[in-house]
Amino acid sequence: MADPALLVHTRTTDYRHESIPAGIAALRALGGFEVHAREDPAALEEPLDRYAAVVFLSTSGDVLTPAGRERLAAYVEGGGGFVGVHAAACTEYGWPYYGELLGARFAGHPPVQPGRALVEDHDHPATRHLPPVWEVTDEWYDFRTSPRPSVRVLLSADESSYDGGAMGDDHPLAWCRTQGEGRVFYTALGHTVEAWDDPLFLAHVRGGITWATDR
Repeated sequence: MADPALLVHTRTTDYRHESIPAGIAALRALGGFEVHAREDPAALEEPLDRYAAVVFLSTSGDVLTPAGRERLAAYVEGGGGFVGVHAAACTEYGWPYYGELLGARFAGHPPVQPGRALVEDHDHPATRHLPPVWEVTDEWYDFRTSPRPSVRVLLSADESSYDGGAMGDDHPLAWCRTQGEGRVFYTALGHTVEAWDDPLFLAHVRGGITWATDR
């Protein structure tokens, strides 16, 4: 039986992360999924039903055409999985549905630095392998509003452990939610090339994908 397929979309029309190639390579190396990495917005205009999930890997800016937006919304509402990694929160600002789908929109970040991520929910494939306090170096995203009212928060930032956090005591970093019949997972981590060599981070991403693709 063939492995389930992922559409990994990496188009950027704003900032482009140098970690994107490392992310694609790491997802392919995880095994268990057939990874189709695409930059062309036409990829989202095609039927998506053959994919177990659509992954936005550090996309930025407006990356979809009107037809692509319709396809993606219909796919998730009908039971497809959606996974957003890092700059996926800096994407499609002009499409209100996408903000609802993801759960929150990017607001800013301090410089890359070490800090502590706190596991809020260990009963999830994306976090059950993590220590309660995870020491990690990354770009600590702030969001315009906390997604907590509409998501299941899995991981949050301890702002006392690094400089420049702007959300205070309620600073989710990774979460999941449902949209229609579909499942959505997002993690704000994954900025650096080195993150994609970190076994804990890779297991975090794999767990999120596994959850999102469990129909």
